[in-house]
Amino acid sequence: MSGADFAQQQLHSLYQDHHGWLYGWLRRRLGCSHRAADLAQDTYLRVLTSGRVPDQAQARPHLMQIAKGLVVDRHRRQRIEQAYLEALSHQPMAVAPSPEESSLVLDTLVRIDRMLASLKPRVRETFLLSRFDGLTYSAIAEHLGMSVATVRKDMLVAMQACLAATEAP
Repeated sequence: MSGADFAQQQLHSLYQDHHGWLYGWLRRRLGCSHRAADLAQDTYLRVLTSGRVPDQAQARPHLMQIAKGLVVDRHRRQRIEQAYLEALSHQPMAVAPSPEESSLVLDTLVRIDRMLASLKPRVRETFLLSRFDGLTYSAIAEHLGMSVATVRKDMLVAMQACLAATEAP
């Protein structure tokens, strides 16, 4: 049996042995059988694309960890989508984006949100104070009790992360 055949057999066994349990766990957690089915499939897709099938003893904890991450991602995306739709509702219909544009914008917003969540708290706060509250670097430095040079460094880190997030596919 080749390595690829062995991996396929492992994945098949993982799916066969644990799919019902994972689906039930997700259904109870989400309260929706359709979303649970989607996320169960997405969980196995993540296992498949990672190329790492856990051994039998670690199968459920591994699947649960992936599924929890997907639940969090889905919740975050829904929260961002609601905020985006709310913002769009205040725009005239003539400037409403097409469904394709909305999808691209939403994907970018999700990547930016993920990027912001990954920043150190001080860097994130510095970035938000600058970009959303419109504070100058001097005002941020005074507000956070640090030097303007530190604000500049934090903004550089945040802007590089933002650029990387918006360039990602």
